[in-house]
Amino acid sequence: MGNAPPPEDLPTPINLMRGWPNPSLLPTALIASAAATTLSDPTTAHAALLYGPDPGYEPCRKAIAHWLTTFYQPPSPVSASRLCITGGASQNLGCLLATYTDPTYTRNIWIVAPAYMLAFRIFEQDANFAGKLRGVPEDEQGVDLEFLRREIRKSEERAQDDGVDRPLLKAERAWAKVYKHVIYCVPTFANPSSRTMSLRRREGLVRLAREFDALVVADDVYDFLQWPAQVAGEVQGKGLGVLQEAHLPRLVDVDRGLEGGAERVGADGFGNACSNGSFSKIAGPGMRTGWVEGTARFAYGVSQTGTTASGGAPSQLTSTYLTHLLTTHALQTHITSTLLPAYTTRYASLLTAIQTHLLPLNFRLPQPHREIVGGYFVWLELPTPLTATALARRCQEDEDVVIAPGTIFEVPGDEKVGGGFEGHVRLCFAWEEEGLLGEGVRRVSRVAGKMLEEVNDGRTFVGGKVDLGAFK
Repeated sequence: MGNAPPPEDLPTPINLMRGWPNPSLLPTALIASAAATTLSDPTTAHAALLYGPDPGYEPCRKAIAHWLTTFYQPPSPVSASRLCITGGASQNLGCLLATYTDPTYTRNIWIVAPAYMLAFRIFEQDANFAGKLRGVPEDEQGVDLEFLRREIRKSEERAQDDGVDRPLLKAERAWAKVYKHVIYCVPTFANPSSRTMSLRRREGLVRLAREFDALVVADDVYDFLQWPAQVAGEVQGKGLGVLQEAHLPRLVDVDRGLEGGAERVGADGFGNACSNGSFSKIAGPGMRTGWVEGTARFAYGVSQTGTTASGGAPSQLTSTYLTHLLTTHALQTHITSTLLPAYTTRYASLLTAIQTHLLPLNFRLPQPHREIVGGYFVWLELPTPLTATALARRCQEDEDVVIAPGTIFEVPGDEKVGGGFEGHVRLCFAWEEEGLLGEGVRRVSRVAGKMLEEVNDGRTFVGGKVDLGAFK
């Protein structure tokens, strides 16, 4: 018997969970041209296909440095010596932990919550910090510094009581150190909360990191995807105001310029913040290429991670393609002429639907009055007494729309920091076809409306699990 076609009345599946770029936004032709140009020239083809230097392909580091200087406008230009090429933000997070932490000495991993859920395994299993992850709540300005300082002090007291005064697993190395604490965050257009940390909080976080010998790892992967909020709120696609410069300095820039930076008296030169960058959101996740920026001493230490020193810089081949894309300004043009207009209208479509269908049900948006928005996600607070797990399950079962329940973004072992996130969901506007974004929100509103009616009838919700699958 042949497979019967699905009934015509079944709704089109809609995925508002997957944090990938829509295939239509990938610069396939630009990458093909860059590959052909690079591999047709022996002077670049040989370098592309052989082992690369540990810090990465130098022309790429120089091109990235110039690009970052142009976009972030730091007090002094970014130099190639401050950069190390990586295999993307996730791979680099593993390298950072391998080089700069020791689970017998590094007290805790402090994670601003809600947090990117796929980082948890890197901390817990790959770097052996299971049981040492601690969530740190955020408010509308960003990380709660008072909470973080109070809890770090408790952590230091425990370490002192336990006699933890030196690393036991990491031998002393001239090119690296072991930090007492690691603080992980996504400062700009965070995944999942979509919030942006204020400048005052960024400065306070750097000062706190210096006080307690902590390394702040900032995933700066959404910074280039920014647009004025008022433009997104107007008629979609009209009069786009493309922002050519970052609206806030990165934490690594704050650390570089604040009160003498890493070269101040008493500092060791490694710094207390690094920028974990990636081309995944702007050139394609399959490129598997990123960069980390810190002090020159810090970047060199990352390049000496064992897997890198053995195999040479990761992403050597794709680094040569990206050099071409950056030096010809093809990637920059792709961002300004393709990605920003597309994401602005996508965001506007989703936001308009939220305002029309969800806010009347008492859903709430974070930071509703900020001037600059961006990234991939919108974070929503649910009306009481809806629960995220129940809503996500019902959306998937009743309307074939997938959303991310807030519970998956809770820090393992500290699930109730910030009150827990059973009352929140994350929606992504990057992956699904633009024409389905509004329909997806309408379906969510239908389910939520039914559930609220059931509450009035005295019914209770059953949670259940949402199948994460390959969603990121």
